[in-house]
Amino acid sequence: MEEKKTVNEEVMKEAHCQRFDPASYLQYNFDPLVKLDGNQSYLPWVLSCYHRAFAQGDINGELLVDIGSGPTLYQVMSGCEVFNKVILTDFLEANRQELRRWVQDEGSSSLDWTPYLQHVCKLEGRGPSAWTEKAAKLRKAITDILPIDVLLPQPIAPGAIPSAGADCLVTSYCLEAACPDVATYKKALSNIGTLLQPGGHLLLLGDLQESFYYASPEEKLPVLTLNEAQICASLKEAGYTLISLEVYTAGPEERTWSDDSTASVFVKAKKNERIKK
Repeated sequence: MEEKKTVNEEVMKEAHCQRFDPASYLQYNFDPLVKLDGNQSYLPWVLSCYHRAFAQGDINGELLVDIGSGPTLYQVMSGCEVFNKVILTDFLEANRQELRRWVQDEGSSSLDWTPYLQHVCKLEGRGPSAWTEKAAKLRKAITDILPIDVLLPQPIAPGAIPSAGADCLVTSYCLEAACPDVATYKKALSNIGTLLQPGGHLLLLGDLQESFYYASPEEKLPVLTLNEAQICASLKEAGYTLISLEVYTAGPEERTWSDDSTASVFVKAKKNERIKK
């Protein structure tokens, strides 16, 4: 049984390390021509989830850490309005390099994030032209882009973040791509929890009943299939208290080109406080 798990871990790593191309993924899954205010509803839902979570006022502090950023930025566009420091992380150097190109404003990013920045500004009640200010604020807030391995008990190198931990973690479509089974998923939640202060918040975005996604039209990559109950149980066992859970069910015309999920889920949870003896 243990040998089968190891083989599965190798398959997952091979798929996501050797077959994942950041530029292809961004161009296929985050088309800059997508009209965020049009018929497409999924991406606006994602952006609104993050906006509402950070605007409610209970998530605050100094440091936000994004777990498994991939080559994307949408998940921290609202968070930079609350946190002065944002750390991005990813297992793949290619993804970290893609993020560095945007942060350093080299003009060589694989995707123009302007429509997403503009949409988040609209959610915040600001005009479309405010996106340049938001982009500058996000670039200033991102203090580091670090390697991470969520399968390790210490996912980030010692000393990379303050010993007290982050005030908030964000993770979007990361853990299911790294974990071959539910037991490993629970362990990964515990592992990243070591980076979070007791009482700190976790925002988790994922898919339900998904077994694969397209990283490009040619690359179909495997992920761990999860249901709502498994996610909730895993969070509880890993030391989190669930605060809220939202489910978005895509219409038949949506997202069938990108994966086989039945719905998406956005979770807000809190790391349990240490029990004083």
